[in-house]
Formats: sequence, C-alpha cells, structure tokens
Amino acid sequence: MNPITMQLAADPYIRLALAEDISSEDVTTNSVMPGYKKGEVELIGKEDGILAGLSIFERVFTLLDPATQVERYAEDGHEVQKGELLAKITGDVRVLLSGERTALNYLQRMSGIATYTSTVVKMLEGTKTKLLDTRKTTPCMRIFEKYAVRVGGGQNHRYNLSDGVLLKDNHIDAAGGVKEAVQAAKEYAPFVRKIEVEVENLDMVKEAVEAGADIIMLDNMTEEQMGEAIKIIDGRAKTECSGNMTRENIQKITKLGVDYVSSGALTHSAPILDLSMKHLRVLES
Repeated sequence: MNPITMQLAADPYIRLALAEDISSEDVTTNSVMPGYKKGEVELIGKEDGILAGLSIFERVFTLLDPATQVERYAEDGHEVQKGELLAKITGDVRVLLSGERTALNYLQRMSGIATYTSTVVKMLEGTKTKLLDTRKTTPCMRIFEKYAVRVGGGQNHRYNLSDGVLLKDNHIDAAGGVKEAVQAAKEYAPFVRKIEVEVENLDMVKEAVEAGADIIMLDNMTEEQMGEAIKIIDGRAKTECSGNMTRENIQKITKLGVDYVSSGALTHSAPILDLSMKHLRVLES
C-alpha cells in the first residue's frame, strides 16, 4: 500500500478508531505528562510471525502529530523473530502513549492474518491452487485485513459487492434457478465482469456449465463430489472450492486440481501476532 493510497482510503477509518479510544482526552496520559516532552519507544516482536501493517501503525501516530518519526528496522512481509526490535517511534510522549493501543490493534491484527495466511499458502505450494480470502471481514477493517492477506501470500477475492458477480444460493432462489440467475447477470452486469456461481450439488454444476458461468464455486462438497464436479466442468469454467476451508483441512483438496480455494478463516479466525511497545524513554523537555 503506497502512502497516497493509504491516506486516501485508510485515514478515515484510522480517525474513527482514534476517536473511539479518545472521546475527549486521554486522562491517564495527561495526568502523568501534562506538557510536551520528547520521547522514544521501541516496537518489539513477542512471537514469531509475519509482519503486516507497519504503515498503518505509523499513520496512527502521524495523524495525532505529523512530527512523530518512525525508524523502521523491518517492512511488511518480514519474518518476525521473538524478541526482535522492529522499529523505534520518536515524538511527543503524549502521542506515543495515547496512540499506542490503536496502533498495536491494527498491527497485531494485520500481522496475525498475514501469519495465518502464510501457513496456508505453504500448504498449497507445488499445486496449481491459489488461496483467496472472502468478504467475511471485520466491519470497517476490510481494507486492512485484505491487505494483510496479500502480505501473507494469499490473493483477494472481490473487495465488495460492487466488485464482481457472485450468485449464491439466495440469489439463485430469488431468480428461480441457476440458468435464470446467470442469464439475468449477463443481461445486467457490464460485459467485462466475470460471473461466478455457487453450487451445492452436481445437478447445479451441470446447470452452471450449461448457462455459461465463468467461475463455479463448489460449496461445502465432499472430496468425492468435488472430484466429480471438476470432471463435469472439464475446463469450461474456472473452479473454486469453498466452505469450512481452514488450515486444518485445506490440504485435502490440493490433489483435486482446483484453480482456487477461498477461506473465510483467513480473516475471521486468525489469532493476533503478539507485538508490544516497550522501553519508553523521555529524551528532553
């Protein structure tokens, strides 16, 4: 994420997060630090993992005070080692204290997602299958969480509902069937949009192929059913597996030769990566 993109897209969310944490003032910080003093604090890794979100971490502090400086010793994608010094943050001590939790919340969450994603990507190495995320993201955190998936080596599915056509079970029910749903999408959506259809059984697979779907999502099927579905599709559409695709069971589908596997667990079940700001020093008044 380059600085311009980050400021345009991420700043409003970061401001909301800061306003949530500082509704009027930071009473604790203002009690112990009533005036300006320059200070320095270290960002430390407390466990091994993949770093993601350092620009967002930094932006929390520069939104509070543009004079804040962050000296980085690592960048996004870096393999963090427990106890490693990752950055030093220098500026108004009040800013360092007041921004600490919000900055760490972003960095720990994003790094946790990148770390989890990386472990799943490694399971798919040597296969044709690409790992995708989903829209199962934390409200108002999607831009950060999907970025973290990319840092971890995964790919993004559609960003939001305006980004592509995905006909799920309720859309199909509303349209009256797979054929009707695909036809309606072809008539309404711009021709540059691919049409993806979620199917739950082999009859639906056949309908989706015959209707001309570009991508067919095999949802919550058994390994045997997925294998048969891929034979039916026979290269006439891209294939995607979805439904309970977690780190614990995703490897079973690698031998099937699907094009994509999408996993909501990347964003809704990844634990945070433990990171901490330590050793604050007051440098001058």
